[in-house]
Amino acid sequence: MLDTTPLILAVDRFADRLRSAPQSRLQRGAAAEALAAARELAVRAQRLETPDAEPRELPDAGMFAVGDQLAVVGRDLAAALETAPSRELDEAVRYVDEAAARAFA
Repeated sequence: MLDTTPLILAVDRFADRLRSAPQSRLQRGAAAEALAAARELAVRAQRLETPDAEPRELPDAGMFAVGDQLAVVGRDLAAALETAPSRELDEAVRYVDEAAARAFA
């Protein structure tokens, strides 16, 4: 079983920054970038869990909820990756780190 702690830590760091960010920062694009990242993580998890099904799009619950959405789908993906190749975990961690950097650039 693959240790997905690096992904959980990366997602938690990003989610915590979003939760503590001022509204102005969220409006300037951090929330949109985070929603895009959450949607991508959700699609990755769905493809691992049900490869034959069409992935559903994560709804936009608003800029103040996106940190929580990111945390939830990040954990869903971490659970799905426990039996996946380690390269998929490495790619997910890299993706989250890059999305966080773009959100708070």
